[in-house]
Amino acid sequence: MTDELASSLATGPHAVLGALVGDWAGLTRTWFRPGDLADESATAGTVRPVLAGRFVVHEYAGTLMDEAMEGVATLGFDIAENRFVCAWVDSVHTGTAVMLSVGEPGATDTISVLGAYDAGDGSQWGWRTTVVQPSHDELVVSHFNIPAGADEYLGVETRYRRVD
Repeated sequence: MTDELASSLATGPHAVLGALVGDWAGLTRTWFRPGDLADESATAGTVRPVLAGRFVVHEYAGTLMDEAMEGVATLGFDIAENRFVCAWVDSVHTGTAVMLSVGEPGATDTISVLGAYDAGDGSQWGWRTTVVQPSHDELVVSHFNIPAGADEYLGVETRYRRVD
């Protein structure tokens, strides 16, 4: 292990990721259009470390519009690029694609990553994901849609409480 990784694991961005580890339960809210709540459902999630804490994997399951939904997000911090990174798949939003998202260089204590997806009409929409831990026992995962040529809006938000 390099000194840089050891330091990051102890007090840097990898420590921020490590604080997310645990079992979580909460409520997911979904908006298909700005301000128009389409669904609320219970969600259970687990965040576990992999590769000696270099990454964390967030696995979750719930429902959307009364249909089963599950997903997996691998979050990390790329020391060489000095930014958070994420690879995300789920059974509803990403289809058969893997969404790769990256954060702004230098943002070492705030998990915010940006990816893009095909909106189905030939345009690309942005998809910004933020992960915020207001306290040890709270976790908020938010996803923002960014339509081509329009302002971003909250699309999905999960508010968790720690259960372990």
